[in-house]
Amino acid sequence: MAEAVELSIVMPCLNEAETLGACVAKAMSYLARSGISGEVLVADNGSTDGSQAIAAASGARVVPVPERGYGAALKGGIAAAHGRYVVMGDADDSYDFANLDAFVAQLRAGADIVMGNRFRGGIAPGAMPFLHRYLGNPVLSFLGRLFFHVNVHDFHCGLRGFNTAAIRGLRLETTGMEFASEMVVRASLAGKAIVEVPTTLKKDGRSRPPHLKTWRDGWRHLRFLLLYSPRFLFLYPGLALMLVGFIGMAALFPGPLVIAPGVRLDIHTYLVAAMTLLVGVQAVSFSIIARRYGALLGFLPASEDLERVLRAFSLERVLIGALVVGAIGLGCTVWAFVSWVEVGFGNLAYGQVLRVLVIGLTGLTCAIQLAFTAFLASAIEMPLRP
Repeated sequence: MAEAVELSIVMPCLNEAETLGACVAKAMSYLARSGISGEVLVADNGSTDGSQAIAAASGARVVPVPERGYGAALKGGIAAAHGRYVVMGDADDSYDFANLDAFVAQLRAGADIVMGNRFRGGIAPGAMPFLHRYLGNPVLSFLGRLFFHVNVHDFHCGLRGFNTAAIRGLRLETTGMEFASEMVVRASLAGKAIVEVPTTLKKDGRSRPPHLKTWRDGWRHLRFLLLYSPRFLFLYPGLALMLVGFIGMAALFPGPLVIAPGVRLDIHTYLVAAMTLLVGVQAVSFSIIARRYGALLGFLPASEDLERVLRAFSLERVLIGALVVGAIGLGCTVWAFVSWVEVGFGNLAYGQVLRVLVIGLTGLTCAIQLAFTAFLASAIEMPLRP
């Protein structure tokens, strides 16, 4: 019977002939030194520089992955891995594949994902661009911790290990550089154990520019983090906008407000406050729909808090609330129209009537939005019902 493979070392590759041989050699030396039963896989993404032959000659197993992209290459390599654990790392000779003991130790101790932390382990001069080191990585890592409550300080380290079965069970989908974020986010949402260990980063050995594009790939990571967190994308901004809009309307309803010498807020600010309130209601509606849809598709876990809210605010109850808000809005609108009729459709008491009319139109718009949101949420949750 063939010996069970404990560790697969997976390297995504696209035209890495300059550095691939050194990376495979280091990985093979680690397996030999540690006595771990393992393999080295090169997930080739369509190289045209002979990388496949170099990998095979160095003792690696080459896995062709026709779909282009960093994430696609890694998914292909992970799918083909035989090991109980996988350590993945870039094939540009910036990571030290000869020293993986800390990763293996944590995996054996039960961690589902072991992230390398380059900021703790050491970054050699010239190894990481200034924007990546002092802006991109710190900001995106902070947002990841804030949004998903995961204690990871280097979200985008390319050297990481994981339990193969646990990661395959996440059914990761992205094909680009945002795959690095998806792995951590999806694992966190699924309750997987994630730890960090220090690792080093040196300047890569390539003579060509890296595949990573600062602004394009930074945006793709940020977009992914936002889409997987409807609370921070829609709910919290929406609640803040509703609060600001409501306070503004309440403060200005009695009349103009002088806040400083020469600074006078009047009907125009009142209109801005009404629009702010409406945008907030829209954003909160989007958060409910996005969260419900995410749970339906399975890429966001079901939320007990959301379920309690949805049970309390059933379709019928929300429709009743929408009718009440709509009735208030309609009453204000009718009053403003009658006031206009009484002056023969002529000039009105500009401030008073317009303020009431704005309340009426805002109420009617909010009522329509609430009703539509209730129906859409009910339609989305139908497949979730037993």
